[in-house]
Amino acid sequence: MRARKSAELRKTEIVAAMLRLADELGPDRLTTVALAKAVAVTQPGIFRHFPTKQDLWFAVAEHIALTMTAAWEVALAAETTPQKRVTALITVQLRQIAAHPAIPAILHSRELHTENAALRAQFVALMTQFQTLLVETLAEGSATGVFRGDLAPKDGAILLISLVQGLAIRWSLGQRVFSLEDEGSRLLACQLDLFRPQPASEKTK
Repeated sequence: MRARKSAELRKTEIVAAMLRLADELGPDRLTTVALAKAVAVTQPGIFRHFPTKQDLWFAVAEHIALTMTAAWEVALAAETTPQKRVTALITVQLRQIAAHPAIPAILHSRELHTENAALRAQFVALMTQFQTLLVETLAEGSATGVFRGDLAPKDGAILLISLVQGLAIRWSLGQRVFSLEDEGSRLLACQLDLFRPQPASEKTK
């Protein structure tokens, strides 16, 4: 007789299936019927663990938040200079998207967020946290002369986030035929070159 899975294990499987199906079908087309089929349970079985579809999306959001924040913490702890920490933050974000391609679609789904203001607030808080980490690191770099003093850290953070978002869209629309991390590393190096102080000879030209 096959052992019955624990409630926590079943919840983990359901959340993983939600992420996979959100990529395959799109978050707005994902149904509990498709989800139940993917995890081999009945629809009532899904709702025993998550009473509403909103609860399902909250669980997905929590999983994304925990995964991302843990990755950010590791990236920051592993590096000692502002430039390396900025690079590590952007690189780990690209890795998260490559590993879970549904993340951008979920984060930017107008339909999903319109129907659930609390879910939208949760994602806004998550991305605000990422922006804050970048702002703090860029500010440290400006104070120590690693980055240009006339570059507002908030502006720099927005430019870096825009790089990630734009690249993720191009990667997705282009059928993911290139390495997101490799392309991101190349473009990030170009961006950081623009953040560095200009030599005196360049300023006088």
